[in-house]
Amino acid sequence: MALKSNPKKGSVDPGDAVSRAIETLLPERLQRMKRFTGLPVVFGGATRPVAGQTDLVVSRAVGALGDSLGGLVIRPGLGLGGTVLSQGLPRWVSDYAGSTTITHDYDPVVAAEGMTSVLAVPLVVRGSVHGLLYGAVREHQSPIGDRGVRDAVVVAQQLQRDAEQRLAPEQEPSGRPGASALADLAALIEETDDPALRDRLLRIHRDLGGGRTPRRGRCPLGPRELDALRLVAIGASNVEIAAELGLSRQTVKAYMHSAMQKLDAPNRTAAVHAARLAGLLD
Repeated sequence: MALKSNPKKGSVDPGDAVSRAIETLLPERLQRMKRFTGLPVVFGGATRPVAGQTDLVVSRAVGALGDSLGGLVIRPGLGLGGTVLSQGLPRWVSDYAGSTTITHDYDPVVAAEGMTSVLAVPLVVRGSVHGLLYGAVREHQSPIGDRGVRDAVVVAQQLQRDAEQRLAPEQEPSGRPGASALADLAALIEETDDPALRDRLLRIHRDLGGGRTPRRGRCPLGPRELDALRLVAIGASNVEIAAELGLSRQTVKAYMHSAMQKLDAPNRTAAVHAARLAGLLD
């Protein structure tokens, strides 16, 4: 739900393009974070400059009991979120009220929502923290564990990339093809059996600045299969891969099954090993 801002505390600076991009993406990504992590309450917001420092205004929440989070200003160094704003690293506490590693400026809000274990993940865009994602459990629920934190970080990383893509037209020369489009074109070339069409596509790939020309038989895997294997290589689960790539778990399973078949591998680990031996993974 959208949270009503407190006018005394202000709102996100409308001139801040990064904050606007985060705020646009935030509603759907909080829903996704709640779904993937299973946490009963998630919330977040974007930063704004105030008197020489960067504060954060909580603007969205899913699963909140009331409106105590609405327009809440998080200041650097204060509470769990303020610590994450200052350090730029994810942090979580198992018992917020009893934690000795954070200040307790926001205890009344935490108590009003009945939150106990809380995590905060920074949204780092263009090298700086421009937002936070929070997740929490309530009394009589198990504290947040490593898996919940890792799933939240995956959602945050995807939000960061999507925010930067929204800002990309401001950075990239117009008309320059994206890397993903070239990758899709390379995959199409690999799948093409018509020699004449293949030669035309190869010329287009080169003209668009695709660099080294794809060679038939060099890469038996499609771009999404490679993306999934790269994530498997760093220990990601199917749920994490789905969140990272914006796919359903069933689609991820289908890509993994296809990759294992093409690589003649009996399992995920063997598929990663075979792909590395073939020079398909960085």
